[in-house]
Amino acid sequence: MSSEVERIAEMAQAGEKMIERLRRQAFLPESRKALAVRYGIAEAASLLGCSTNRIRMAEEDGRLPPPLPTENGRRPGYSIEALLNMREVLGASPARAPLDVPAIIAVQNFKGGVGKSTVTTHLAHYFAVQGYRVLVVDCDSQATTTTLFGFNPHFNIRREQTLYPYLSIDPTEHDLFYAVQKTPWPNVDLIPSNLELFDVEYELAAAGADGGSVLATRFRKLKAGLADLASNYDIVLLDPPPALGTISLAVMQAANALLVPLAATTPDFCSTVQFLSMMEQVAAQLTQAGIEVHYDFVRLICSKFDSNDPSHAMVRQIMEQTFGPALLPVAILESAEISHAALRMMTVYELHQPIGTAKTHKRCKTNLNETMAQIEALVRRSWGVASPASAEEVINGP
Repeated sequence: MSSEVERIAEMAQAGEKMIERLRRQAFLPESRKALAVRYGIAEAASLLGCSTNRIRMAEEDGRLPPPLPTENGRRPGYSIEALLNMREVLGASPARAPLDVPAIIAVQNFKGGVGKSTVTTHLAHYFAVQGYRVLVVDCDSQATTTTLFGFNPHFNIRREQTLYPYLSIDPTEHDLFYAVQKTPWPNVDLIPSNLELFDVEYELAAAGADGGSVLATRFRKLKAGLADLASNYDIVLLDPPPALGTISLAVMQAANALLVPLAATTPDFCSTVQFLSMMEQVAAQLTQAGIEVHYDFVRLICSKFDSNDPSHAMVRQIMEQTFGPALLPVAILESAEISHAALRMMTVYELHQPIGTAKTHKRCKTNLNETMAQIEALVRRSWGVASPASAEEVINGP
């Protein structure tokens, strides 16, 4: 028996080495993730909501630096840094007003395999492309989100860089600013995670056995720490563990919005119903303990949806009948482009060229933009900013 237990350790070590090997292959030559994606002038104008002529005029009069041409004289496209500068110069920043409350969105479901971390990371990069300031907080000791941002949780992240020094029973940090890491995206920061963050669960569970005061303090502490940090951002995305533990409860109370991903299968639907029931009970218990839980919006989003699978269509119809408008109307489609990007520890928004066919890439990115835009609209509505009306709505009315 002991030899089999030892084999578990051997497999874990071999797996960690392979993750590092994959990371080095993906991010050569510096073994650091870099952002190579570029945007043509037409796509840049669309993102900024202006004409290409306005960009060209700003380049001609010196307000904007034109992109340096390549060796063959072609325009190479604009980087994210260039787009952010354009937004400032042309007054096209979507940033919240100073008195608007930052959106702190928990992406939560207790069912594993629903794409929680994938949704979180793609949502972060979507908001980044749109020009928002984003903070991602990986609260899950499995650290999938941390990995997708190009860090190896085992080799690159120490416990002192996670939430642990702030949430532990004997904290060594009194705010969360110490944990913020830069990412390849100039307007996206990350608080990473690794396996050692799970020690918080043990410590708080043991302390909770002697009474709920310690737990209640930690719940309020995470909310307070995130509130201090959030003043520097427009959007904060929380990726909690897929289980009802102390960290998940703290996240649940710290967030002001909730996004629940679920796949279009019967087990996922049933599990999500159980998750919602547990959330209701826990929210009531927290309220009784004097711990406020308030969300500007709660929405479910169907992930990994295969439009060619009749069973997926049937389950999605059941979701629509059950959850009504709480289910976002546009689902995230299952796509090989998402899987291929994840193999490279990337999102679709980081790909500077398609991995599969150009048609597949375009269909996938268009779908992701539509699904993520639904969440952006909810955030802006909470700030009192309405989404622009479509031409059809202007003509026919909403």
